[in-house]
Amino acid sequence: MRNAEEFDDFYAASSRRVLGQVYVMVGNYAETEDAVAEAYLRAWDRWSRVRECDSPEAWVRRVAYRIAVSAWRKATNRLRAHHRDATDDHVDAISPDHVALVQALRKISKDQRRVVVLHHLVGLSVAEIAVETGTSANTVKTWLARGRRALAEHLGSEQYVMDGERP
Repeated sequence: MRNAEEFDDFYAASSRRVLGQVYVMVGNYAETEDAVAEAYLRAWDRWSRVRECDSPEAWVRRVAYRIAVSAWRKATNRLRAHHRDATDDHVDAISPDHVALVQALRKISKDQRRVVVLHHLVGLSVAEIAVETGTSANTVKTWLARGRRALAEHLGSEQYVMDGERP
């Protein structure tokens, strides 16, 4: 049976000391606070057994340290996994044409940019774009035509009018 008053007295008498001791071992105050709080929670959940230990304070300190080390290991493993995943991916170099196209797309209106991307990069039809954007097919056609013209101006070449294609 748990005795709340007894546990409260134990916590009040030992928590600052345990926090300081574990902080010196771990070296990170925020991680120490989390670990010590978790350790006291576990002590409360098992108070009937922990109170019978030779030193409940040592039990909490040991558990807090293990929690902090476990958190550190998990973080280290996540970083290693992220690094491993990131280094295994091969990323092709970005071509100058790609950079120019992205810059030109940024210069046209958001509606024109959206329909140009949906039509030419995603491959949607005018009707599908109309449904996705909630506009009429004629509006989509207008935005496509204006977007192509604007892109051609920004790119400085008429070849970028998407090969003379009409919507």
